[in-house]
Amino acid sequence: MQHYYYIALNIFSFLIPFLFSFEKKWMNFIRFWKPFFLAIITVGLFFIIWDIYFAYQNVWGFNDDYLIGIRWFKLPLEEWLFFLLIPYASNFIHYSLEYFFPKLELSKKATQGISIILFAVSLGVFTWNLDKIYTASSFGLFALLMLFQMLFQWKYARRFYISFIVIYIPFFFVNSALTGSYSEKPVVFYDDAENLGIRVGTMPLEDSFYCFSMLYGSVLLFEYFRIRWNYSKNMSLQLND
Repeated sequence: MQHYYYIALNIFSFLIPFLFSFEKKWMNFIRFWKPFFLAIITVGLFFIIWDIYFAYQNVWGFNDDYLIGIRWFKLPLEEWLFFLLIPYASNFIHYSLEYFFPKLELSKKATQGISIILFAVSLGVFTWNLDKIYTASSFGLFALLMLFQMLFQWKYARRFYISFIVIYIPFFFVNSALTGSYSEKPVVFYDDAENLGIRVGTMPLEDSFYCFSMLYGSVLLFEYFRIRWNYSKNMSLQLND
């Protein structure tokens, strides 16, 4: 049973949000499955390539005791699924909050202020830790995302900054389960020479910034695809009329 630890964690994290996606009385979220999955897969491919490269560089690795044993490019099947199932479940929380609490958002000014602070902090960490590949890449990507947020002032951050606080709670428990909080050995282990050595529970601090970039990136792409999808759908209806 131990070999099913990681895959079971993926499935149980995904299952409830996925089932509630079919609920038609309120959100009926499954109607957005095309643009939503397209966004998750597109962003996920970027992070999978990153993950593969770091695995080959031994920045992190995976404990076979908790895996079913299928690997591609040094990544276990469970890790591939992680980039599909966890973003789905996490961003479902974001859109649930948007649906049930439509007024729950920051002001434009507050959002811009938070973005500036986050950009300054992450840029500083990136600049002072160029010798640590995981720290530099996770904080560097996050800083770049914050720079774009400052420049374009995407409205989605006004909600997502709040949503991420809620998302972080299950993310913390899932990632803690992968990094050794509830198992004899960690499922995912790290070369601490390539990170700050600061842990949130048992997970490296960098994981939190990595997570934010992945989730917010997929939200931005989903919103873009959703607009394009609605436009194409409306054009099709007009042509049929």
